[in-house]
Amino acid sequence: MTQETTPPSRREQILQGLAMMLEEDSGKRITIAALARQVGVSEAALYRHFPSKARMFEGLIEFIEQTLFERINRILEEVPEALPRCGQILTLVLAFAEKNPGLSRLLGGDALTGETARLRLRIHQLFERLETQLKQVLREAELREGLRPTLPIPAAANLLIAQAEGRISQYVRSDFRRLPTEHWDDQWPVLSAQLMRGAAQTA
Repeated sequence: MTQETTPPSRREQILQGLAMMLEEDSGKRITIAALARQVGVSEAALYRHFPSKARMFEGLIEFIEQTLFERINRILEEVPEALPRCGQILTLVLAFAEKNPGLSRLLGGDALTGETARLRLRIHQLFERLETQLKQVLREAELREGLRPTLPIPAAANLLIAQAEGRISQYVRSDFRRLPTEHWDDQWPVLSAQLMRGAAQTA
């Protein structure tokens, strides 16, 4: 960080502290008291910024959504072909999880055990949104490039998003030793080679 960098607000400090605890205290349920100690403030100070722990988790989920979909929009603007778009979207999700181990526990659902169902729904909706974006890319492939998936579009998009979810799950389960991007550069070319075919080849 440079001297010109704006220092994080108290709200950002709380979310950063929560993300750090998710990474360092893997498998442990986080309490408000422990988070207050981590951030170096009182519990009352936490509640001045967030009315509940659930809202703190929601703040992290909103950060994940904003970061991923802003970058996905950039990919869609800069990359015209369907297969490179899909590959870059999946690589983005995997690299984001790898660089943010604490947030990967949210993506994998591990950190939400025992928390409100609303949080698990938010993560479910995030992956549904990612899958919908992949479906759209695959639908546009026929119009733009004369290509169709070798599977029905819903099945093809689900296959792709399952790759990301499975790798994130491995990452969390291994206590962040099994990186989500491990072998991905070798595996994606094999997967993508079987994913599309020319529309004229479709029966």
